Amino acid sequence: MYKQLVWIAILAAFFVWSAIEPRDRATWVLEVFPVIIGAIVLALTYRTFRLTALLYILILLHAIVLLVGGHYTYAEVPLFNDLKSLFGSERNNYDKIGHIMQGFVPAMIARELIIRLNIIPERHWRNFFIVCFVLAVSAFYELLEWWVALVSEQAAEAFLGTQGYEWDTQSDMGYALAGAIAALLLLSRLHDRQLRAL
Repeated sequence: MYKQLVWIAILAAFFVWSAIEPRDRATWVLEVFPVIIGAIVLALTYRTFRLTALLYILILLHAIVLLVGGHYTYAEVPLFNDLKSLFGSERNNYDKIGHIMQGFVPAMIARELIIRLNIIPERHWRNFFIVCFVLAVSAFYELLEWWVALVSEQAAEAFLGTQGYEWDTQSDMGYALAGAIAALLLLSRLHDRQLRAL
């Protein structure tokens, strides 16, 4: 229980920090909304369907990425502005970290649910489905960004974060795909050990 309280305290601290004078309030709401929904779902299912410690840590890390992006907007995260000049880039690439996480973490969430609910027992088909699922989530998120841009011109540029890059949507989905594949390659064995210990 001690670990869970530490995780909750870290999430709460980042949430409060993120909410204090964000660069753009409308963008903050859009970026932080998944964190709020995720926290509610995790709280409601904690007693009945507890996840592995690995998954809780990954979800916390993803939430922190979203909270930082919401506070500054993805195009204005200070550290990545500094890296921009260091690497001679014209854009702030913090959003690419967000899209890697958008593949990495949902892949592990899907993996845990599929294994524990015995939806797809065969490993190769399971991995194929997980990658397809992540691409579907990524594509849906890009559609959401497009709809927000159509509805709200004011929040559109900060939320989209394209920074003039014409292939931003496609590269976002590519980074999510890379994140999903990396998660399956790097964490499957550790995840299996934690699943057996549940």
